[in-house]
Amino acid sequence: MDTAWPWDDEMVPYLIGGVVAVAAAIVAWLARPLRPDPLERGRLGDAVSAVDRELVANLELTSMFDQTKQAVTLENAEFVRHRATLERSASRAAATVAALYDRMSETETAMERRGPANSLRAEDRQTIEGWEGDAREAQRSLRDSLVFRSRAGWQALSARLHERFVRR
Repeated sequence: MDTAWPWDDEMVPYLIGGVVAVAAAIVAWLARPLRPDPLERGRLGDAVSAVDRELVANLELTSMFDQTKQAVTLENAEFVRHRATLERSASRAAATVAALYDRMSETETAMERRGPANSLRAEDRQTIEGWEGDAREAQRSLRDSLVFRSRAGWQALSARLHERFVRR
């Protein structure tokens, strides 16, 4: 009668080694560098360009306000149109820009409040100038989102598996 343990069999270590090698190959294949979809990169470029142009126009309007003290209405159509693309492909920049656009009505209201001889209260001036500074930061953030950074390793593996399960 053979009383040897199953682990003492000569084939088991090779079988375990083969399973580990196959698992390592699968993980390595999934962790290879992840290149972005060219169509999505094109959409992101279009969205960034449109929102960037809109921010430039808004900064021009605020500089006109600084000179004339006449209230202006800031533009927001391009961000509304491209918001989903930005959130999908450049989530960090989209959050910065969304926070900026959320404060837009507050800034417009600060421009409309005027005192004697078109003077502004200190709080209103601070609100307007803060919005202008944040708009410049949002522009930098948008432009930086266009820099190509391929994901590799754990990030690529996680993105591939998440994409696979989201589609189903």
